[in-house]
Amino acid sequence: MVDTQQTEDWAAREELAEKMIPIIGRLYRDREVVTSLHGHRMINLSAIGLLEVHERVSQLGHDELDPTETLAVLTALEQLAPGAASIDVGRLAAEVRASDADATDVLRAQLADILGGTDAAPAGSDVILYGFGRIGRLLARILISHTGGGSGLRLRAIVVRKGGANDLQKRASLLLRDSVHGRFAGTVSIDEDAQQIIANGTRIQVIYADDPASIDYTAYGISDAIVVDNTGRWRDEEGLSQHLRSMGVSRVLLTAPGKSPLKNIVHGINDDTITEDDRILSAASCTTNAITPVLAAIDEAYGVVKGHVETVHSFTNDQNLIDNFHKGDRRGRSAVLNMVITETGAAKAVAKALPQLEGKLTGSSIRVPTPDVSLAVLHLNIARPATKEQVNDYLRRVSLHSKLRQQIDYVESPEVVSTDFVGSHRAGIVDGLATIADEDTLILYVWYDNEFGYSCQVVRVLEKMAGTHPLVVPVRREVTLAG
Repeated sequence: MVDTQQTEDWAAREELAEKMIPIIGRLYRDREVVTSLHGHRMINLSAIGLLEVHERVSQLGHDELDPTETLAVLTALEQLAPGAASIDVGRLAAEVRASDADATDVLRAQLADILGGTDAAPAGSDVILYGFGRIGRLLARILISHTGGGSGLRLRAIVVRKGGANDLQKRASLLLRDSVHGRFAGTVSIDEDAQQIIANGTRIQVIYADDPASIDYTAYGISDAIVVDNTGRWRDEEGLSQHLRSMGVSRVLLTAPGKSPLKNIVHGINDDTITEDDRILSAASCTTNAITPVLAAIDEAYGVVKGHVETVHSFTNDQNLIDNFHKGDRRGRSAVLNMVITETGAAKAVAKALPQLEGKLTGSSIRVPTPDVSLAVLHLNIARPATKEQVNDYLRRVSLHSKLRQQIDYVESPEVVSTDFVGSHRAGIVDGLATIADEDTLILYVWYDNEFGYSCQVVRVLEKMAGTHPLVVPVRREVTLAG
């Protein structure tokens, strides 16, 4: 028998979500306002996608959020016409629910810093992707989706070595179709005469070059740009400084661990050390980004005495599909047929972002036959005793409310596997059911999309370098063991 009432309730919720979509779009395009529900972006979501996010945040421990409340907050937001900001609609809805006052009055108090001002949105910044492989194409997808009104990061060009007569078509096709992350959300075409890829209205100049020091970007109308080097060919200051000799370039960001004295930045941890004088920076590695925020949270609450990090890592392009010569130990064996023990510098690299952990961590890695999403196992000795329930409750609240909520996610499900985390925007996801705690011993399992999650961290560093990240409101609160 059909449950008519349930069907009608769902249709009503779907209608509410449909009413949210144009408001979310206008806030983004006209006001440079990025809306989210407890950290989960609402921009460009379908009605079903919005309802899915509502369900997701309630599963993570928030009070159930009624779409009626969400729509009311969005409507009030549009009426108040705030300045450029990243606004958590979920938290505002919770404030409205807890107050006897009118929603508009509550929002006016919560958003006082971005109402009534005359400050313009942050000035835009040109971005060049040097290399267009796995990370380069995901960065392109994220940057295109963040285009908004054009005052943020602007993807202007990619630089590659020409692969053949139909290179432009193949590059566009690889942006459009991805075997792991699915089809690009939008349209992709090419302008052969101009040598450009056009994605959702964004014109991306394709530049063919072998020498990073001899490109005149100003000839393409690009100036004061940040070059994101995705090639991994150069990891030291001398090699990466070649980019700065090209006209139109002001700064460089490496998407790999950088050699000393380069700063290795993990957003959320040490991005506050970035200064205008930093010409070249590193966004560290995917594993370092995944584990450092969790280690920082645990060290703050319990104190990390020492530990070992074991990463179960998806294979990468530097491995062989079938057995063949490789300069690295064991990596010459087939990536799709074997588990391969290899080294990782991620554990030691943590200390570049968290100096208090210098010399306290060791690390190793096993490459496994999966194309994306990896798992870090943190085996820690801690200074203060812990229980599984206490640690999980703490990390869950950190993922929801703290300054690290963009970096740390939390899940409790007996059914999740690696593919469930493809496309995660977080640097790492704590698997609460796998946590083991016994007095001074703590073992944590942290999933991470080593491609997309890392790319999101890279974009956050880019925004920090460019000064284009809007104010985050309401202000995040500190999370302690006591709550």
